[in-house]
Amino acid sequence: MHPRPRGYAGAMQALSIGPVHIYFGDKSGKYPDGNQVIVQGADARVAFDTPQVANRIGAAFDGVDLVILGHVHEDHMAGLHRVPHARVQVHKADLAAARSWQGLSAHYGYPPEVLAALRPMIEREFHYQPRPDATGYADGAVWDLGAGVRIRAHHLPGHTAGHCALVEESSGVAFIGDIDLTGFGPYYGDATSDLVQFRQSLGCVREIDARVWVTSHHRGVLTERAAFIDALDKFAAKLDERDEKLLAYLREGPHTLDALAARGILYPPGVAQPWVVFAERRSIAQHLEALQAQGRVLLGEAGEYCLAVP
Repeated sequence: MHPRPRGYAGAMQALSIGPVHIYFGDKSGKYPDGNQVIVQGADARVAFDTPQVANRIGAAFDGVDLVILGHVHEDHMAGLHRVPHARVQVHKADLAAARSWQGLSAHYGYPPEVLAALRPMIEREFHYQPRPDATGYADGAVWDLGAGVRIRAHHLPGHTAGHCALVEESSGVAFIGDIDLTGFGPYYGDATSDLVQFRQSLGCVREIDARVWVTSHHRGVLTERAAFIDALDKFAAKLDERDEKLLAYLREGPHTLDALAARGILYPPGVAQPWVVFAERRSIAQHLEALQAQGRVLLGEAGEYCLAVP
């Protein structure tokens, strides 16, 4: 549930919880937008990520001293062009992706023709600019903003190698990024994504000491632990649903990885973005690897996957 908003930035819905200020993107931050968190301490003002809504906030965002990226993707860098003066920090596993297009390209892992189509799109829609000045942080990093305001990083990889939750500890507000509790479910379709790590992170995020949970997308803010756990359980259940979808395909007969990717487990039919088939392929390959390890799926000599004989 969303708490009652205390204020607005123009027509923008916003919420303050102690030193933490949350500016809601369009449709509670539905992609391609996101939800902007700004933390004000006595000595510094810090932004968590910079979604599209950052471009509509004004002075409260434009005056930040530091941007801490919870992870690197185009929709989390959409306001960086507004704050060239601000320091930028990102978990060291995502650092190369923040610093250059070459690093971001490797982060995505898409073929050259897809990257060639992607770059002008993210430059146009997300104001994409690399930040070669970005520096890295590690799991457990702490930022003291003065007057008891303190931020701690919790490394929760899977969505990307460096994906982190950022927690303002005095208020108990946890920004959990793209563990976003959407109906779409977890995304792990890029080169640095990892399904096994994502499953582990879904367990770890439950244990973070927090009273409020803020997602990058869709949910926005949850203020009751029971509601958070329920949403997290439903989000995690998407992983088992995708396993079952793959097994259903294989019950029809053997499939190659390419054939399975063409049918898909993530996106509804008709989604035409150029990276979709590659995200499907990367995601499905990880599910198949796990199902093989469980003895439920076999890979034949002809490169076709089939159900293991019970």
